[in-house]
Amino acid sequence: MNRFLSNATNRIDAKGRVSVPASFRSVLVAREIQELYCLQDFVYPAISVGGPDLLDRYERQIAAFDPFSPEANRMSLLVHGGGVFMRLDAEGRLMVTDFIRDFTGITSEITFVGRSDHFQLWRPQAFLDAQAAAREGRFGLPPA
Repeated sequence: MNRFLSNATNRIDAKGRVSVPASFRSVLVAREIQELYCLQDFVYPAISVGGPDLLDRYERQIAAFDPFSPEANRMSLLVHGGGVFMRLDAEGRLMVTDFIRDFTGITSEITFVGRSDHFQLWRPQAFLDAQAAAREGRFGLPPA
């Protein structure tokens, strides 16, 4: 499998690290991703995580604009100013930095959410709320 699918919630350890789910680590290995590009999501209180190809995709969008246009400047502010590179440690853990905590409100647990070519880091209740809202909007069902 070469896509990030499903979701899982893991606890942050006393040193501020969280284990990335094995299925997500497998995709990282299959796609030969060693350096993670982490970006503050444009809509949700979540961090999007992928390989350098994720950054490349956003930079192609920015390059489509006049480099001096307000659109290019806004996009660069979000993509470059709201992004960092990170690495997993040898045990497949990610350091939960202030960059992650401040934007998401994550405290003791993280929900990993597959988004096909990347995954996201969410505060567990925020993910459940957003998923219920998406389901309601898509199917007209009231949230559980």
